[in-house]
Amino acid sequence: MTELTARPVAVAEPAPHHGRLAAGALGLPSVLFCIVTGAAPLTAMLFNVPVAVQGGGYAAPAAFLLATVALTVFSVGYIAMSRRVTSAGGFYTFVTRGLGRVVGVGSGVLIALCYIVFAASVIGVMGYFAATGVESWTGVRIPAWGYMIAGLAVMTLLAWFHIELTSKVLGVLLISEVLALLVLGIGVLVHGGAHGFSAKPFNPAEIFGNGSAISVFGGAAAGVALFAAFWSWVGFEMAPNYAEESRDPHRIARSATYASVIGLGLFYMFVSYLFVSGWGLPESVQAVKDQFEGAFASAFFPLADRYVGTPLTTVMQVLAITSSFACAMAFYNTGARYLFSLGREGVLPAKLAKTSKRHSPATAAMTVTILVALCGLGFVLYDPSTEGALLKLGTWAPLLGVFGILGVQALASVAIIRYFLTKARDGFHWWSTLVAPVLGGAAMGGACFLLVVNRSALSGAGDAWFIRFLPAIAAGMFAIGVVIALVLRRRKPEVYAELGHFSLADSP
Repeated sequence: MTELTARPVAVAEPAPHHGRLAAGALGLPSVLFCIVTGAAPLTAMLFNVPVAVQGGGYAAPAAFLLATVALTVFSVGYIAMSRRVTSAGGFYTFVTRGLGRVVGVGSGVLIALCYIVFAASVIGVMGYFAATGVESWTGVRIPAWGYMIAGLAVMTLLAWFHIELTSKVLGVLLISEVLALLVLGIGVLVHGGAHGFSAKPFNPAEIFGNGSAISVFGGAAAGVALFAAFWSWVGFEMAPNYAEESRDPHRIARSATYASVIGLGLFYMFVSYLFVSGWGLPESVQAVKDQFEGAFASAFFPLADRYVGTPLTTVMQVLAITSSFACAMAFYNTGARYLFSLGREGVLPAKLAKTSKRHSPATAAMTVTILVALCGLGFVLYDPSTEGALLKLGTWAPLLGVFGILGVQALASVAIIRYFLTKARDGFHWWSTLVAPVLGGAAMGGACFLLVVNRSALSGAGDAWFIRFLPAIAAGMFAIGVVIALVLRRRKPEVYAELGHFSLADSP
């Protein structure tokens, strides 16, 4: 007892079950499951490959190639920063360290809300696939919002348990959807595609070539193709948000980020290439055009019928539901960790930093449940139809989420450069902390520009107020954080001084 009382008390140590997540709970595979399911490979391919083909024609694989290169370069500086700063705050902490507390809090609030909006939107996608799938299989008709409520209830339940359980659920779902796409790809390879195989789809020049696409998007076709590719990686940057729960935060953040970016890139190029080759290069454009002009049914499903068989099509239809659920749960978890971090530092109510006995961010997660439910309710009241769950909530809301996340990524690139030039000169490197962040930030900014100028085409509803004012909505979300920071600076200077500086393992 004497020895125990003689130990110095760590002032920064949070109280039990308050402010500390489950240390050492996740290894590299578990972190990868949490990250990659956020990208939702199956859902990304079912949605984004057709959009990329509509924009870039059969050269859609080249769009994924360019996005892979750009995001890999972005990851260089991102990883350099994550090796210095270990916190569930992710981009919030990074931007605060590099660009100051006001910009950092604005970024933190924006990206937290964007992840929550994304969780709601993907639950809408899940509701659509569940409603249409169950009705076609059984004849039982349940509104999409009924499945959305059920999905959110399951996510909320899982949030109370140890993060390792969630990672296992995500892992099973992720492996299943990847296997299904691989089976389809192998089927196309074995049959030699529609007309053999060509290297033309990997030529970036083909994206901008005349006649390569029968585009519904007009002159913005190439921009749509590139943005669709970038969209497919949303969530890849989640690794630092799980740093506190990782067994080796610095190593896992690096490995998980590179593995998710490069691994997903190779997989996306493989799947998109076999998609256009399976249809035939010119035919793939027409197949996608037919998909968009008719009732929505992914152009992947006829390919599965043709090259493998109806059983694979049915499996893919089921996995479209589970993939959407897994994606929504990954965004739900990340949104909760952002709220947890903001609550722990006093930006938001301190109760958000309260953890359960299993060290899950329980209060933050319940808050996410409420916000997701409100977001979903707003869209359901606007359009309660099954199609509305996909074409409104599942299409409009992600544009806001992607815009906000890409914008914060661009800010993070600037923050990384300034951090290593001013506060961590010993870690400065001309490539990893200067050139790579410059190039990566430019790529993220370019993707934001593509979204804004093409948002009418991407949403299919350019006259809707939500789409018209989308940039202003994102700016307003950022402004909320800025106002909070300014109020804290004036009224609680001691809290303001510590913003963005909670870290379990800062490197010197």
